[in-house]
Amino acid sequence: MPGEKRLAVQVEDHPLDYGDFEGTIPAGQYGGGTVAIWDRGTWTPTGDAGQGLAKGHLDFELHGQKLTGHWHLVRMKGRPRDRHDNWLLIKADDEAARSADDPDILKEQPLSVKSGRTITEIAESMPPFPKIGKA
Repeated sequence: MPGEKRLAVQVEDHPLDYGDFEGTIPAGQYGGGTVAIWDRGTWTPTGDAGQGLAKGHLDFELHGQKLTGHWHLVRMKGRPRDRHDNWLLIKADDEAARSADDPDILKEQPLSVKSGRTITEIAESMPPFPKIGKA
């Protein structure tokens, strides 16, 4: 829905191999928990992405299997206890925007685009966690 804000936390770079991982990372390991690939696609910056990141306002277009259209990332003011930058992900008012009458996309389309499973089904399957890179 246009103007709806979601928290987006910036983390360190991860190896590209992680981008296709779906499963459960054991508790106690970095990033422990269940991981689903909810959406997949590409993005195109509007304007200079480096300048947008530097000033704390990045405009871009998503070309995903679920999320599409224009979006904004706006850096929030940091707090002393924050380990990473926090951003707000905001949907622009465009032809891809959902209306207030549309169901929440997370509830309407909860399945992984990779496996077609729910987060619960992924957690119950418990495939072994691959040791990839240093992240």
